[in-house]
Amino acid sequence: MDIKEALAKIKEDNIRFVKLMFTDLFGSIKAVTIPAEKAEESLNEGTWFDGSSIEGFARIYESDMYLKPDPSTYAVLPWKSKDSQVARFICDVYTPDGKPYESDPRYVLKKTIKEAEATGYSFNVGPELEFFLFKKNDHGQIVLEPNDSGGYFDYSPRDQAADVRRDINLALEKLGIDVEASHHEVAEGQHEIDFKYSDALTTADRAITFKLTVKTIAHMHNLYASFMPKPIFGINGSGMHTHQSLFSGGKNVFFDADDKYNLSKTAKHYMAGQLRHIKGMSAVLAPTVNSYKRLTPGYEAPVYICWAR
Repeated sequence: MDIKEALAKIKEDNIRFVKLMFTDLFGSIKAVTIPAEKAEESLNEGTWFDGSSIEGFARIYESDMYLKPDPSTYAVLPWKSKDSQVARFICDVYTPDGKPYESDPRYVLKKTIKEAEATGYSFNVGPELEFFLFKKNDHGQIVLEPNDSGGYFDYSPRDQAADVRRDINLALEKLGIDVEASHHEVAEGQHEIDFKYSDALTTADRAITFKLTVKTIAHMHNLYASFMPKPIFGINGSGMHTHQSLFSGGKNVFFDADDKYNLSKTAKHYMAGQLRHIKGMSAVLAPTVNSYKRLTPGYEAPVYICWAR
């Protein structure tokens, strides 16, 4: 979808407001809301914002930045009322001189994708996102108490969030995300929803959309959704398994029918590279103190550098 098509969709869908979404350095969702009448200006010229207020972005004297919406990410938020339709774009962050901002996570990913393409590869990713649902008290405050007592693959009545997951799935489908499966996870109040793999940038955008959707639908059920790695001591934490594959010319270069494990040399070298650099990668993959509270023995979290079929 290009700018002209996006503007036509805004008019066709009777959009009143547009949310310009991006993330900070840690993947937390941020947004600026503009009236639909300003969408054309934003799509063509960008929308200015204060970057110094965003975690990991600019210093106070470098605060001026602008958001440039990606027209291909246009979507109508399905939980808003028909009378006040709201659409969203995922945006790239730019500096005042018109250059992509080096610390914008989306830009870093796009740059890496181009490096892979220069060597003849496309990178596909399929994540499995886990999260907790917590109760709220009568004042709407979060209570550190899981919403149910279910366990792995449990079904009703112990899995009291089956309806919540259903509503999340329906919302994700309206946002163009192909859900493959959903189920109760190991810990009480813990859940997982999986959507179909795609190229890395599309998947990253969908992961952001997924987090927004889960939190919004949970709030509509008077619950709080948390993607925190280890919110409760003594039970399993949440991870994000990430299925990865390299393609070249439409062919999966990780596959080799003649190999004992059906893994090509490229696949083995790829895994060896990740194993070699996993300690450094963990600075990004596990960026908070709470991340390491999850990485302890006995809770199905990784504590060894290893590989297995």
